[in-house]
Amino acid sequence: MEKYYQEEIECMEPGKLKELQNERFLKQVQNVWDNVPYYKKKMKDKGVSPADIKSIDDISKLPFVTKDDLRETYPYGLFAKPLKDCVRIHSTSGTTGRRVVAGYTQNDIDLWNDCTARALVAAGASPKDVVQVAYGYGLFTGGLGLDGGSHKLGCLTIPMSSGNTSRQLQFMVDLGTTVLCCTPSYAAYLSECIAEQGLRDKIKLKAGIFGAEAWSQEMRESIQEGLGIKAFDIYGLTELTGPGVAYECSEQKGMHINEDHFIVETIDPDTLEPLPAGSKGELVFTSITKEAFPLLRYRTKDICILNTEKCSCGRTHIRMSKPMGRSDDMLIIKGVNVFPSQIESVLIEQGYQPNYQIVVDRVNNSDTCEVKVEMPAEQFTGELAGLNRMERNLSDAIKTMLGIKVKVKLVAPKSITRSEGKAVRVIDNRHI
Repeated sequence: MEKYYQEEIECMEPGKLKELQNERFLKQVQNVWDNVPYYKKKMKDKGVSPADIKSIDDISKLPFVTKDDLRETYPYGLFAKPLKDCVRIHSTSGTTGRRVVAGYTQNDIDLWNDCTARALVAAGASPKDVVQVAYGYGLFTGGLGLDGGSHKLGCLTIPMSSGNTSRQLQFMVDLGTTVLCCTPSYAAYLSECIAEQGLRDKIKLKAGIFGAEAWSQEMRESIQEGLGIKAFDIYGLTELTGPGVAYECSEQKGMHINEDHFIVETIDPDTLEPLPAGSKGELVFTSITKEAFPLLRYRTKDICILNTEKCSCGRTHIRMSKPMGRSDDMLIIKGVNVFPSQIESVLIEQGYQPNYQIVVDRVNNSDTCEVKVEMPAEQFTGELAGLNRMERNLSDAIKTMLGIKVKVKLVAPKSITRSEGKAVRVIDNRHI
């Protein structure tokens, strides 16, 4: 277990870490220049070559990479290794456009597994644990990412994938699962099912590692109470490697970024100017160890704050806050910036479960927003006057948070489709 909590890496003095980053960064810049014609042209267009990059202090001289670049070069235009040296492909869902395809060498996978093993150790896992991986397997990075880390650590791994909830619960009870890995929305659903079936005293869960979608602090607390565990956040993107770019430790005061593999910046998403640590901005990552699909200055669209203070857990790697939303997922309704996580926070504060859906439309050239929220089963009486009062109260609470009026529609328990993967929270009909 000690291998994945290494003092020489995770507790490295800033000067030594920067020396390691510099070495890997300069090698990566030259690698991309030599082997990725598309990015070499971007560098030339900006008037920069590897000779102009002396250290990571020069990183702002490099051009950004965006998802548009990845789509334009689909499928292999940003690969830095020939296909004969690549052993695996992962891909995004492609729900917002052409899929992004990322390649991996065997070394890429080995390093990725090390990163997710660190995340498991930070959540309190050891080779004695039984890890149930209920992220989707296949092209999605979640399942194989945590699976690989669990194997590296030496845990007994249950590769459940997502779905088949009855079997999930059966194995959780029969095999004594202690660590659960899945999306937070699926964890919330499993918590519901465990309560309904009276299984709480039969499960042995102690921790959960949840990621791949936004979730609020209030949702964390609800999951922790429902499952009787400590819930840990994990961060990653297919474009970078997958889950394990950053992860929470027991202090839960931000996610530690694996800085020996990634250089992180925050920028103003409007001006693209770099921001100092402690400022809210868009996360930008540079991969300094990825061989097959190395991205320099990749704009994630995630809005975060970086914290450079040493964590009380002993780790010295910089921490990122839980993403406050994505600049490309942010809804602009009546001129106001709205993140689904803001609405989720209000719902949980008001005693509702995070089972909701936001429907945005445009009527007579004006935006409308309706939030469908499942009623708690014990309050679902069908009495109209009480229902209207509850809707008004919830609408007022959301208005206090957002600054705009939204319509709230309370619906019957379990009438909103449960997700066994990423939850579909927003339906924006304005673009239809």
